Amino acid sequence: MLPGRVHRWYSHMALRAYTDLAHWWPLFSPVADYADEARTYAALLRTASRPVLDVLELGSGGGHTAFHLKADYALTLSDLSPEMLAVSRALNPECTHLQGDMRTLRLGRRFDAVFVHDAVDYMTNEAELLAAIETAAVHLRDGGLVLLAPDHVAETFTPGTDCGGSDDGHGRGLRYLEWTYDPDPSDTTVTTEYAFLLRDPDGQVEAHAETHLGGLFPTRTWRRLIEAAGLRPETVNEAPNGDWTPRRFFLGHL
Repeated sequence: MLPGRVHRWYSHMALRAYTDLAHWWPLFSPVADYADEARTYAALLRTASRPVLDVLELGSGGGHTAFHLKADYALTLSDLSPEMLAVSRALNPECTHLQGDMRTLRLGRRFDAVFVHDAVDYMTNEAELLAAIETAAVHLRDGGLVLLAPDHVAETFTPGTDCGGSDDGHGRGLRYLEWTYDPDPSDTTVTTEYAFLLRDPDGQVEAHAETHLGGLFPTRTWRRLIEAAGLRPETVNEAPNGDWTPRRFFLGHL
């Protein structure tokens, strides 16, 4: 992961970060840190051919991006982890929350836009990535927009480390170390190793480490799969800001 950014804790695997440790999410990645990103995503959503009033987010996690978008959109937030949805419900009680897998979710309704943040990074092969994009496409109204915001694409990926964390003012604190690298450039995955120190209000500190596997695909694959899902692809490069390598976003127009 690039310096200055944190990687979303989301996986279809039984990672503790999304189960019994999910309540630590606000200290790992504070909601205030998402304000600038949310403005970027809102600007991209406004490029849809139709007015965007309601948005489905797939892999919404703790709801920190949604917190900054909910004033402008009616949000339906979906995530595989019930524990992460509980964190989001506490933060975003105004939003609709639904448990579901982004590869298979079918709600039987359509939205003006579908947003998939960095949870899409956990699609580690083309079949999974296509399934997630198809889920987004089937929930889209005519003239609507799918916004995909992966952390990495193959052309610009560089290994990196990061560290951080915060305290809650009531004795709880979290610190983390993150190390992202590509052990096999011939495949479609990258590895992120996490080490966490978790301090309870009584001063007890627990250490925890786990490995997260993420997908890494070239731009041509993203565009080909977006087309395969029946959408018109568009690539948008993030404006440089000096803190991390600009990301590449993908839009799918219906």
